[in-house]
Amino acid sequence: MSQQLPDPIPPDLFAARADAIADAARELALAGWTPATSSNFSMRIDARHAAITISGRDKGKLGRDDIMLVDMQGKAVGTDARPSAETGLHIQAYRRFPEANAVLHTHSRTQSVASRLFARDGVVRLEGWELQKAIAGHTTHESVLEIPVFPNTQHMPELEARVDAWLDAGKPLAAYLIDGHGIYTWGRDMAEARRHLEALEFLLGCELDLRRLSA
Repeated sequence: MSQQLPDPIPPDLFAARADAIADAARELALAGWTPATSSNFSMRIDARHAAITISGRDKGKLGRDDIMLVDMQGKAVGTDARPSAETGLHIQAYRRFPEANAVLHTHSRTQSVASRLFARDGVVRLEGWELQKAIAGHTTHESVLEIPVFPNTQHMPELEARVDAWLDAGKPLAAYLIDGHGIYTWGRDMAEARRHLEALEFLLGCELDLRRLSA
């Protein structure tokens, strides 16, 4: 794939972001969280651009050529490649969280089952778990971490509107689930986004275990 970068984006910066996305994707694929080419990943390049996975690529085999540039309207820049169908949700995260520089979306079994189980409640309420402290802004297990579960739809503006409504209501948001789908989370860099994703995978698994054991 030929990626034409607009000025003033340094090629080395794009390459570094693309490599970071591809490395993370391959590791998450090994964990079994990106089945059947699902999932999408991105990193902010600058105030006007982000690097994101090309649609339909096997996340366990990504390389630099599987990452493309989009603008902050989610449109491809300098390439004919097609970005993820959910690019708008990535762009929304960068717009609503200026500190966010990496967005991760995966489809693990745990995330998918939890999204269905808690869909009726519309939220997973996490409280009392030590690993809540892995989420930025949470310094004690005594805090409450709410992960909303939004209805699934193929119409991305509808999902974006639900995320906006949650935030506009003044509710904190570290991540969200989509019913029957998977999870979105983000971070100041790839390491923080990975930490958030791994912590939430663990916490959701704990909640599922509690439901099974108390049944």
